[in-house]
Amino acid sequence: MITFLHGRLTSALPTQAIVDVGGVGYEVFIPLSSYDKLPAPGETVHILTHLHVREDAQILYGFMTAAERDLFRLLVNHVSGIGPKLALAVLSGMSVSYFKSAVVNSDVAALSKISGLGKKTAERIVLELKDKLGVAAAWEVASGAQAPTPEQEQANEAVLALVALGYKQVEAHQAVREIQQRNPTPRNAEDLVRLTLQRLASGR
Repeated sequence: MITFLHGRLTSALPTQAIVDVGGVGYEVFIPLSSYDKLPAPGETVHILTHLHVREDAQILYGFMTAAERDLFRLLVNHVSGIGPKLALAVLSGMSVSYFKSAVVNSDVAALSKISGLGKKTAERIVLELKDKLGVAAAWEVASGAQAPTPEQEQANEAVLALVALGYKQVEAHQAVREIQQRNPTPRNAEDLVRLTLQRLASGR
């Protein structure tokens, strides 16, 4: 089992990264949440990994935090009908803390807006994870300390709204992040969506 990679980041896209470890290049599929935390290409990187073995392939999934990998494994191992690709979509669609909050509060509407995740699958996630002994209870206890920041909540809501309007998740995520970087003052999700739509329409 490959549990992490420590080497030089050769290249990175919002969906995957290549890490040079001792002259061997490893392709790792990553969620958007981890892409945001990657260093610049050429710099040293430490990526936690999950090796998924299929009959026709061995695929590495990478995460910049233990919380991301833990949630990925929880979804893949304990929610029926969720495979690695859909688990990555979940992590790309909202932060770990926001996802936990949605499950604890049975917020099926928020979960079902994630790209590739329909209402039935969202309902199954809530049902199966809340039934998982101790999971929801532990999240609820920790929710105060690990609650998403207002900026994270606004970004998540804005991305989900843009996906619902038909924009691709990667495109929406990058555009919202750029708007927040250009306008660091606190804004609500509606303002973020409006500014992001203006940016996407202008192509800048």
